[in-house]
Amino acid sequence: MKNTIVGILTIIIVALMGYTASKGGAWQGGEAGKITENVSSIQKTETVITPVAPVEQKSDRDIEAEKLKALKDKAGNVASFKVSDKYKQKCASCHGTGGEGIVGLPLFGQSEQSIYEKLMDFKSGKRQNPIMKGAIMNVSEADFKELAKEISEFKARAEALKQ
Repeated sequence: MKNTIVGILTIIIVALMGYTASKGGAWQGGEAGKITENVSSIQKTETVITPVAPVEQKSDRDIEAEKLKALKDKAGNVASFKVSDKYKQKCASCHGTGGEGIVGLPLFGQSEQSIYEKLMDFKSGKRQNPIMKGAIMNVSEADFKELAKEISEFKARAEALKQ
């Protein structure tokens, strides 16, 4: 009985193998194998090589000048007037070194009172901004007054330099 079952299964397997071979040969990838053969024949066409212009060698001085220019561009428009270290540390990264505004709003040309009131509103939570809240968390009221006075002078400082 065992031999009969094994014989029938062998005949079925051989029949399935014959059927598969007639449909494209699974061991060769079937239809996908034919597509692969077509692609490989297309890829055997001529390859055109385009000449590349030679790279210019730059002097060390030119390289350093480019690095310096890139650094200046990255730093943005640096204020032409002097600002305090406190302003640079607390405000310049968002509002610019001259108060022109980068990520944060421009401060240039605002009055001392207006700036001070806005800072106090952020500190009290009346105005909401998570970046400002984090930036002024440890700043005292005296520092707010000092910063507001300095920022309000930016316009006058810039105009004085133009003359």
